[in-house]
Amino acid sequence: MADVGRPVLARTLLQQCLRAQLQVRPADGDAAAQWVEVQRGLVIYVCFFKGADKDLLPKMVNTVLNVKLSETENGKHVSILDLPGDILIIPQATLGGKLKGRTMQYHTNSGKEEGLELYSQFVTLCEKELAANSKCSEAGVAVQHGTYGHRQVLKLDSGGPYTHLLEF
Repeated sequence: MADVGRPVLARTLLQQCLRAQLQVRPADGDAAAQWVEVQRGLVIYVCFFKGADKDLLPKMVNTVLNVKLSETENGKHVSILDLPGDILIIPQATLGGKLKGRTMQYHTNSGKEEGLELYSQFVTLCEKELAANSKCSEAGVAVQHGTYGHRQVLKLDSGGPYTHLLEF
């Protein structure tokens, strides 16, 4: 988590889901739209700020995958790894917005190339962590992700709302 007095380098929004679908490619001519889908698990929206680098990613991944926010059938809170549950990772540049007057500005977000690289590495680290977890691999949990820098359509069935903002 971000220490008091230090700049925020990344922001995640974690949301429990019962099911989620994300359109990663819109319909184009004769080609149908392409969707990714997860079942019960966690949707992770992520935004990187100027100054963020790859050294931040292991801490982020460890935190979001191990924080006890997922609710079991009997009401106990466990990590997504212990549930185990699917993960949908969505790039969300608007998490970096700041209100100026009546408009939003995104001057503190990382550049597009840097953001894409950090996002890709974040996804890869999450995939590796879930693959290395015996509960997750036995349960066949899925890690799906959106496409960086594109508008996407999200369909979400939530068991809440149950949403948490984490800053790094």
